[in-house]
Amino acid sequence: MANMPLLLSLCLIYTISFFPFLAFAISSCNGPCRTFNDCDGELICINGKCNDDPELGTHVCEGVPSPPPPSGYCHSSGSLRCKGQYYPTYTCSPQITSSTSAILTNNDFSEGGDGGGPSECDGKYHNNSDPIVALSTGWYNGGFRCGKMIKITANNGRSVLAKVVDECDSLRGCDEEHSDQPPCKNNIVNGSDAVWSALGLDTNLGEVDVTWSEIRNASTLCLFGKQLV
Repeated sequence: MANMPLLLSLCLIYTISFFPFLAFAISSCNGPCRTFNDCDGELICINGKCNDDPELGTHVCEGVPSPPPPSGYCHSSGSLRCKGQYYPTYTCSPQITSSTSAILTNNDFSEGGDGGGPSECDGKYHNNSDPIVALSTGWYNGGFRCGKMIKITANNGRSVLAKVVDECDSLRGCDEEHSDQPPCKNNIVNGSDAVWSALGLDTNLGEVDVTWSEIRNASTLCLFGKQLV
């Protein structure tokens, strides 16, 4: 028993010295990653896994099996290099349910704002005092949801109805049309100031977890621009 403190000290030294190397382990094809530095050689991190870089045209991971994705999972379609970093691109978004999880971001829909060009739905700029949103490419669905109303609910219990007027592009970015912003994630609801205000949220937060659902008969629930509680 007299040696017990010595043994505990040795275990502590071993743990401190060994586990940092695990945190920075290099992954091969389909291995887990968080940043591009986690991947071996010319592999890059796409959607949490190391894979070939589409821009370099490497084929290191060809024929390497990967575990099947869960039902409704949305694969990255590639990557886009922007300001020295790689961003995953998507043609799809997570499956829509009666309460779809999303990340709320803030967008300036007015001319000259950080939203870039005019809205995809109508080719016009919009007033940020209106409750309006842009949806990630998959949810935008080629304009299918243009003009439709969605209900957005924050974790504080407050909800608001908002009109879809634009696409939050998950495929392209880093150009003048997109105000040099990288591609959107595939689970973004990009809301105007009015949306954030109605939800009682501070735009300085940048990103907030919310849920959203489609409203088919919005006119029977409330007038456009009114808060739904």
